[in-house]
Amino acid sequence: MTILAVIALYYATARLGLLEQLVRGQVTPLWPPTGISVAALLLFGARVWPGIAIGALTVNVTIGPTVPSLLAIVVGNTAAPLCSYVLLNRAGFHNDLDRLRDALALVFLGALSPMLISATIGSGALFLSGALPASGFWTTWSVWWTGDAMGVLVVTPFLLVVRWARWPPAVSPLIWAEAAALAACTLTVTFLVTNTTSSSLLFLVLPFLIWASFRFEHAGAAPCALGVSTLTILAADRMTGPFDHHDLLTNMVTLQAFNGTVSLTALLLTAVVTERNRTHEEIERLCAQLSDAVTDLQSGSRRAPPDA
Repeated sequence: MTILAVIALYYATARLGLLEQLVRGQVTPLWPPTGISVAALLLFGARVWPGIAIGALTVNVTIGPTVPSLLAIVVGNTAAPLCSYVLLNRAGFHNDLDRLRDALALVFLGALSPMLISATIGSGALFLSGALPASGFWTTWSVWWTGDAMGVLVVTPFLLVVRWARWPPAVSPLIWAEAAALAACTLTVTFLVTNTTSSSLLFLVLPFLIWASFRFEHAGAAPCALGVSTLTILAADRMTGPFDHHDLLTNMVTLQAFNGTVSLTALLLTAVVTERNRTHEEIERLCAQLSDAVTDLQSGSRRAPPDA
């Protein structure tokens, strides 16, 4: 049942991702299935890899140029998440993302490094099959790597947060109002800066990610990062705002730098805040235990009979 769910999610999100394809009808700057694959492996283990492979096959079977290239792409799209899973396991990764080392591991061991595999195999397969000219190899490779890496950096943390999210039993209306204001401000500012020509204005969204990290930790930072990255990718696909009048490779570098900064800010800052809060709670718990121990000692000394 889990494998069927992975196949269904892979296929559905792949069709959504292909709506924003930039190269040859199959290469997109955000590939959610990769993030879903890594999250599924982290949550359910390596046993779900057939779901990833079948999902990749069902998506690419209608767009792959030749059978050998199709099989190579499926192998690359399966091997890259598996590599992420192995590296993260060896690094002692926690799915709760409650430590700074977990955030760093997800960025470098889960996203940036392993996705070189899928980008290289996929682009190489298209080139060798004749579907991709030599002049377009590096552009395709950059978009492929960007899409897979962003899928892990943006989608995986969101799914890891969603799986333990519960409706809070009692939350002040002010907290709900603050959450709504955060979401509205983040999306509004992102929309505005992605429709202006200056790329430097993109970073005006970072204060809202900081706000989300400090006030709501992963429950706020992960959805905000997903929303910001999605709106920015849509602007890059339309080649509007800061992505206007630039070639595809330049836009991919800008997009990768920005989305990487967004993801790093959300992941690393939230991990630091979570560690701080956990340390604070542990100190409070130890202080309470010490206070109880001192009270017990004082009560015992008062009850003790005087020496003869």
